[in-house]
Amino acid sequence: MRPHQERGHLTPLREADEDLVSEVNLNNSIMTEEEREEIQQELAKLEEEINTLRQVLSSKEKQHAELKQKLGITPLSELKNNFSRGWHDMQSSTAYKKTSETLSTAGQKTTAAFSTLGTAITRKFGDMSMVGLELLFPRRYVVCECVCIGFVCIQ
Repeated sequence: MRPHQERGHLTPLREADEDLVSEVNLNNSIMTEEEREEIQQELAKLEEEINTLRQVLSSKEKQHAELKQKLGITPLSELKNNFSRGWHDMQSSTAYKKTSETLSTAGQKTTAAFSTLGTAITRKFGDMSMVGLELLFPRRYVVCECVCIGFVCIQ
């Protein structure tokens, strides 16, 4: 057991312990000067390759833009084509088809419900208007084949 540990408890580090900690190499290996130079050379080589690839990519992007320009492909037409393709892909998806079918069914049921409601309201207004007419004109004065004088019909 180390001097700064007691059974199950840690005690504060002493100055000597701090010196030991600061000397520890976190890689747990000491690198020679030769290994260090080799790694630096490899790093420089990778950085050079990255810069070369960036230049090649830039050149290819310019060539790409020139070819598009020759074909008359503008950013707006590309956006339009991408949007159309995306819309088509979305409409082809299973989720869209299921949602569309569900909404169509719901729309049909809603239309049927409103139609039934409209019929019921129309019938109710019709019944109410007949009741209103009967209140205004009792049955003995209902329009019939008779001689009418003014508003009163005589049978």
